[in-house]
Amino acid sequence: MESKELVKIAVNALEEKKAEEISIIDIRGISVLADYFVVANAKNQNQLLAMQDEAEEKLRKAGVEEIRNEGNRTSTWILMDCGDIIIHLFSEEDRLFYDLDRIWQDGKRITVDEL
Repeated sequence: MESKELVKIAVNALEEKKAEEISIIDIRGISVLADYFVVANAKNQNQLLAMQDEAEEKLRKAGVEEIRNEGNRTSTWILMDCGDIIIHLFSEEDRLFYDLDRIWQDGKRITVDEL
């Protein structure tokens, strides 16, 4: 499946769990790590875990066989490496602290409609 479609699936899953401030960063022209970053934050730990579970379930149903997760059930930053897309899920505080949107400012901010 094309990475654009995976991003749409991931964003939809995160929206279902009321993720906040979802950003899509196109990093194809500046990095070999992946094609896209999806960044979102949650109000609390339970929501953060629900977002991870929903995204993982929807991506697996779409055929993504390998998803490598960094972080555990008590982490406030969960990284989901899905190959061509990398999903970063944060607590509100950690998102502000690590500020990936600023670090990856050379990437292109896009919306789902632009995919």
